Amino acid sequence: MTSTLKDKTALVIGGTGGIGAACAEVFASQGAKVIITHRPGKADAALDLVAELSGSGHQAFPADVADTASLLALRNAITSQHGSIDILVNAAGFTRSIPHADLSALDDEVIDQVFAVNWRGQFATIRTFAPLLKASGNGLIVLVSSIAGNTGIGSSIAYCAVKAGIDVMVKSLARVLAPEVRVVGVAPGVVDTAFVPGRNAAFNARTAASTPLRRIATPFDIADAILACATHLTFSTGTTIVVDGGRSL
Repeated sequence: MTSTLKDKTALVIGGTGGIGAACAEVFASQGAKVIITHRPGKADAALDLVAELSGSGHQAFPADVADTASLLALRNAITSQHGSIDILVNAAGFTRSIPHADLSALDDEVIDQVFAVNWRGQFATIRTFAPLLKASGNGLIVLVSSIAGNTGIGSSIAYCAVKAGIDVMVKSLARVLAPEVRVVGVAPGVVDTAFVPGRNAAFNARTAASTPLRRIATPFDIADAILACATHLTFSTGTTIVVDGGRSL
């Protein structure tokens, strides 16, 4: 049975990125009120996105997942206006392309930044908003992972490691937040966004040619899978769904 998102409130962390913006669009199209976050200095892009969403009541707020104080300020603002949220999508992320064989290039600063944004930031966001999700009585958290966490192939060894950590986080949090909140991961392969610096059309074409479905994902391929977690897969929790066109086979 399909669930409706009418009267639901969805918070999309990293809402101005490729996957985050697509999530905002598909959730709004299904009747949800959407709140997106943006990094400081990106307000114009966030407001433009909010203005284009279907329906009304959508909002944009600044937040940095690596800065817990900004997440707490966001929670206070949302609590005062909404009281609770029904869906949390963690789409914020950071990476840098570093060849796996170049161990020296993966220095402490890069490792710390990758973990601060991609793992600690995701956990801090969930820690901050878990009370609001529990208050909804039927909350959902979707964490954006990657097949890199399973294959060990990705933009850097550190990035692969944090995505494996996210997959474990999905399982751990699904146990402790049940039954009020479900936790699901969605693991893309290569997605046609500007997320990984240096990847160009030639890289995308080579990747598509070696992927069983002969293309790379669009942001909406991933957003539709995340939407399905809210509307169709309502008895799923603690699992990570692969959306990669067969790339990891």
